[in-house]
Amino acid sequence: MTWFVFARVLFVAAVAYSASLVRPVHELAIVNVLFGAGLAGLVVVFETQLRDTAVSSMLGAVMGGTIGLSIAKTITTTLFWADTQDSRVAFLHTVTLLALTYLGLVVGGRKGEWLEPARLISVFRATAPKKHFKILDTSVIIDGRIADICETGFLDGTLVIPQFVLKELQFVADSSDPMKRNRGRRGLDILQKVQKMTNLDVVISDVDFPDVKEVDLKLIELARSLEGKIVTNDFNLNKVAELRGVHVLNINELANSLKPVVLPGEYMKVFILKEGREYNQGVAYLDDGTMVVVDNGRKMISKNIDVVVTSVLQTTAGKMIFGRYIEPAGDPARVEGEPSGAVPAAPAGAQTASFRRPRPIPQT
Repeated sequence: MTWFVFARVLFVAAVAYSASLVRPVHELAIVNVLFGAGLAGLVVVFETQLRDTAVSSMLGAVMGGTIGLSIAKTITTTLFWADTQDSRVAFLHTVTLLALTYLGLVVGGRKGEWLEPARLISVFRATAPKKHFKILDTSVIIDGRIADICETGFLDGTLVIPQFVLKELQFVADSSDPMKRNRGRRGLDILQKVQKMTNLDVVISDVDFPDVKEVDLKLIELARSLEGKIVTNDFNLNKVAELRGVHVLNINELANSLKPVVLPGEYMKVFILKEGREYNQGVAYLDDGTMVVVDNGRKMISKNIDVVVTSVLQTTAGKMIFGRYIEPAGDPARVEGEPSGAVPAAPAGAQTASFRRPRPIPQT
């Protein structure tokens, strides 16, 4: 700050001294010194006003003023046939020179941000909107749920099906194992269904990476080159892609997020399908595939029963619900007016995963 103050004082003194030597306004030296100091003070005030101005704006103003001055000079030169001794012609020349220079300074200063590197680069880029690529993995194609998601319109942008994924899918479809063969053919049918959807842009990509052997790594490299996202339900591919900085859309995570929220203490009606691993446990499944482990439910296999939710376990593989079947004769939380020993009735038309108001969990 001290250096700037010293430079300003030195500048004012230099201009005042020059005015005292040249004496442009009066014969007296003191008058010229005051004139020079005042003029230098105006310059210093103008400089302080430019302190917070962006460099690009100042550069734009200089370029705009130069262009305006050049245009004014061109116009006055073309009027060589006019009588320069005429005061009206001289006034026209002066106004043209001042007006165009002023307009160049003002417009150049206001549009100076276009001189920034990012703006300059954007001028030479394509003006079309950037495409968003979604690259399909083999596992998510065989899974089949991707077709339903595309049909609902939740996936936008362009779906990319790499050629090496098609080769892997064809290899699975030609397998001698009947199960693998059926899965591969199912994947090809899903692709055909997705391609026929009119609201989707589907592209078969021939881009390959010969130096990369594994299909998962090829998918990651393709996603990097296209700046797109991988659509998969492969847990390992999901983790590797995230470690390499590639965005992933996991179908399993989407399905888990859409499952109904179950709170401990709620009642639900389930169908006991089989016995559990632990003693006296029964296992049921909700419509979305969520496993429900029911204590005291082994003897109720192949029956629809009401259970009370005791806890919910969320894992990376999905959600598990733990509940307890309350025997009719041992329900201490029955509603007043219900017959003793009756199980609380579920609502009419209740389906799997239908809930009722919470009740206290009986202690065992």
